[in-house]
Amino acid sequence: MPRCPKHRCCRRLEGERVFKPRAVPMHACEVTRLGADEFEALRLCDVEGRTQAEAGEAMGVSRGTVQRLLETGRRKLVTTLLHNGALAIDEPKERT
Repeated sequence: MPRCPKHRCCRRLEGERVFKPRAVPMHACEVTRLGADEFEALRLCDVEGRTQAEAGEAMGVSRGTVQRLLETGRRKLVTTLLHNGALAIDEPKERT
């Protein structure tokens, strides 16, 4: 049985965030969901220029977890852009 997922410290965004191509109606777009943790890892490493270890420390997870989040987040982002899809950023999960 897998262990419970570790809480990840992520920045809260105001309102729903969905990005789509300008000329394509929303109903014609395939929506890809980017997790709040994937978005936070991308922000910390690609925008702020932190190392994976520094980002892991800020998020409260291991460097390996940040590496996996970056890999899946970048794949989703690029695939969505290439296929004219919509990208929705999920809200961070509440601690239980």
